[in-house]
Amino acid sequence: MPHVTRRSALTLLGATAAAVFAPPASSAFADQRPHRTAPLWNAHAHNDYDHPRPLRDALDHRFGSVEADIYLVGDQLLVAHDPVDLDPARTLEALYLDPLAALVKANHGSVYRGHRRPVQLLIDIKTEGAATYLELDRHLRRYPHLFTGYAHGRVHPGAVTAVVSGDRAARAPMEAQSVRRAFYDGRLTDLGTAAPASFVPLISDNWTLNFTWQGDGPFPGAERERLRTLTRTAHARGQRVRFWATPDTAGPARDALWGALLDAGVDLLNTDDLAGLEAFLDARRPR
Repeated sequence: MPHVTRRSALTLLGATAAAVFAPPASSAFADQRPHRTAPLWNAHAHNDYDHPRPLRDALDHRFGSVEADIYLVGDQLLVAHDPVDLDPARTLEALYLDPLAALVKANHGSVYRGHRRPVQLLIDIKTEGAATYLELDRHLRRYPHLFTGYAHGRVHPGAVTAVVSGDRAARAPMEAQSVRRAFYDGRLTDLGTAAPASFVPLISDNWTLNFTWQGDGPFPGAERERLRTLTRTAHARGQRVRFWATPDTAGPARDALWGALLDAGVDLLNTDDLAGLEAFLDARRPR
């Protein structure tokens, strides 16, 4: 893969610290509570499509990242967690791509008006990865001005950065492209490898497979140091860090774990509880 400078990679990713966005201006997305004006870049809406208003609820809670699971059915990309839930009306375009394109047009080039940092759309492939990714690539190309792109060794930031997760067979066709509109969600095994941030801007992994602590009692010192080492390694390469399967039941244990993740430099907190994470991050925000 052609060389990309660290500065180019960081242009795509932004700083690893939390950034502030302005609230969306479109009436379909606008936050009617004027005292809440700073969107939350650390917030990731896991299984976002399960909320009553996919995408819209996450943006109303000021999230900087949303997740959609996709199945390839014919030439359609349907959004659902399990095959039994597939609905031909719930396409990736209808729930995410078309609304994002309309919002970015209304906001003159960004999801949150006045702030150019890309919002992340994490697309989790549930069917065979190579074929599903190639169809996804065709879908993303229908929105030429919406997505962060990679072309011949350079990253070109857009309003939305699509990151492909799920079935690992998507990696080969992605790596073979000299031009693409999506990036790859790596695993901890990708840390320190030759894969640059221009291909793997995000490192995600299962918390329970790597750490024993669930937020109760003190965070074991060895695990705390390992977590800090992982985030330092990723950040030095311009990559962000996310864990899934973290505790998501409201209470002191969840808050303790979320706080430890942020203190260690983890970039995205994973949740199904949009209001709960919003309140937690607001409580930590300097007044």
